[in-house]
Amino acid sequence: MQIALVIGSAVATIKDHALHGRKLLIVREADVAGAPVGPPRVAVDTVGAGAGELVIVTSGSSARETDQTERAPVDLVIVGVIDSLELGGTVSYRKQ
Repeated sequence: MQIALVIGSAVATIKDHALHGRKLLIVREADVAGAPVGPPRVAVDTVGAGAGELVIVTSGSSARETDQTERAPVDLVIVGVIDSLELGGTVSYRKQ
């Protein structure tokens, strides 16, 4: 699993039938302070995340292990919204 920042959304009216009704969000890998560090990627949202939120994503074959993405052609899925991150007793991120 990785930390990512939701930076936008994607709309695709023509897509694989397994993706119909699924919200697609644009995310970037993020550091422990919530700053984006990676390239933008499209993720299927399974938890109701929104723009500006720090999330937990999973990729590869693990991305197809949620109730909503089983047997779907996905490689990146949002599986959690982060409330806070703590490292070595110091909070590096707290959801506003």
